[in-house]
Amino acid sequence: MASNMSTVSTKQQRIAELAKQSPQMAFTTLAHYMDVEWLREAYDRTRKDAAAGVDGQTAADYERDLEGNLQRLLEQAQSGRYRAPPVRRVYIPKGTGGETRPLGIPTLEDKVLQRAVVMLLEPIFEHDFLPCSYGFRPGRSAHQALEALWQGCSAGQGGWILEVDIRKFFDTLEHGHLRAFLQRRIRDGVILRLIGKWLNAGVLEAGELTYSETGTPQGGVISPLLANVFLHYVLDVWFVEEVQPRLHGRAFLIRYADDLVMGFACEQDAQRVGKVLPERFGKFGLTVHPDKTRLLPFQRPTPRATRKGQPPPSESPPRNGGGRPGSFDFLGFTHYWGRSRRGAWIVQRKTAASRMRRVLGAFSTWCRAHLHDPIPQQALLLNQKLRGHDAYYGVTGNSRSLTSLRHWLQRLWRSWLARRNRERRLPWPAFCRLLRRYPLVPARVVHSIYRDRRT
Repeated sequence: MASNMSTVSTKQQRIAELAKQSPQMAFTTLAHYMDVEWLREAYDRTRKDAAAGVDGQTAADYERDLEGNLQRLLEQAQSGRYRAPPVRRVYIPKGTGGETRPLGIPTLEDKVLQRAVVMLLEPIFEHDFLPCSYGFRPGRSAHQALEALWQGCSAGQGGWILEVDIRKFFDTLEHGHLRAFLQRRIRDGVILRLIGKWLNAGVLEAGELTYSETGTPQGGVISPLLANVFLHYVLDVWFVEEVQPRLHGRAFLIRYADDLVMGFACEQDAQRVGKVLPERFGKFGLTVHPDKTRLLPFQRPTPRATRKGQPPPSESPPRNGGGRPGSFDFLGFTHYWGRSRRGAWIVQRKTAASRMRRVLGAFSTWCRAHLHDPIPQQALLLNQKLRGHDAYYGVTGNSRSLTSLRHWLQRLWRSWLARRNRERRLPWPAFCRLLRRYPLVPARVVHSIYRDRRT
């Protein structure tokens, strides 16, 4: 397995070198890099415990003749005989009210082939992608995007934030524009044909097969890369090469897949970009959500806003700066101005209220499903979930939200444990004794800005 990975890595380095040497070149031959070893590495990188697609095939079924299946898959892909199966449509909670998000589940074999194509395309487009893009890229993470946003807001004591929401981006992504963007760097007929088949594979929902001329299913292995390519040309390059040189003050863009925010030092710049952005997106079939897209002031609060007897801070302060600035959400965190321990104004982050409700709802569902499990086992698994929560939300300044989560989780756990007896009661003294024996892990800051700076 190690030699197989080394061979694939060597090929990817070669592709990356060619992309760097000729940044304007379109690759006409890529499929020849893909062999059985390449597909085997793609299979190793594919999740084996994920839900099955329309064919119901699992990893255990596929591994009964792994070499034969991979060889057959390679021949079909390179000869053009591969037929992309439709994706199975499911819906997951979106986290805002009762809204749900459609999710497409490809078959296992389709995931393997998509992963193999992603491994071919990543070295090329990673050379082209700009630093403002963070989502679904190797070596980049959501916390790096959050850190860049924190730095951008803190520099110059804030400014103006333009929150942008693209309405149903993955459902409205136009195939024609996407093909044109891909062909700027990819001219290999085998690869382009495969991508075209995945875009037109169709969706199976409630026994009915439907096709669409727009969109790429969320859940597909190749979908995040295609989304990054689309927005790279539609937004990133446009903002850096055409917008920023025309602005009066500094500005920055932070994008994680289709989630993005823009920061501006001057209100005039922010308003100009806010007006032209819907037109820019409209040229490529995208729509800006009018209710979820907003421009808000985010300057460092003035001393006037901290006097005693001052009314509660408003969401949109007066233009003269007399009130406190608003707050905005990005990647599950609410960003706002707050006091540091030394009394200075700094940009702080806390778990967004919508994410907190979603997490508590998930804990409640889990407690209900595992109501009659042994208490030691419940405590063990709850602590694992809390550690997983802290691994993402455990950032500097968010200790209060982490502690609040544990407070409400204790109440949820007690209310569900009370249903294990006929009286439907569990007195607090008894529950406190249980917590002393099976305590929940304390809140932990995993991502410390101070530790990161020292390293």
